[in-house]
Amino acid sequence: MVYGVYIIQSQKNNRFYIGQTKDINDRLKRHNNGESLATKSGIPWKLIHLEKFDNRPKAVKRERYLKSLKNKNYLKSLINYRGVEQ
Repeated sequence: MVYGVYIIQSQKNNRFYIGQTKDINDRLKRHNNGESLATKSGIPWKLIHLEKFDNRPKAVKRERYLKSLKNKNYLKSLINYRGVEQ
């Protein structure tokens, strides 16, 4: 099964959110329906980056790494360099 680590951006306040899922379309829909308390205040959200992994532990490891970054410029360069992968 394929898992994805994604970065979405709020179209309301430009905030970023990083997560992982096995169904990106369903997950993005749930973010935009206000089903996640962490992202409810930023609706609407747009997918801006997706990385695919062949198992969940690898996806979780990458998600934790991206969330741990103190320098948000790395995230911005990652988004600008790679764009959205699908």
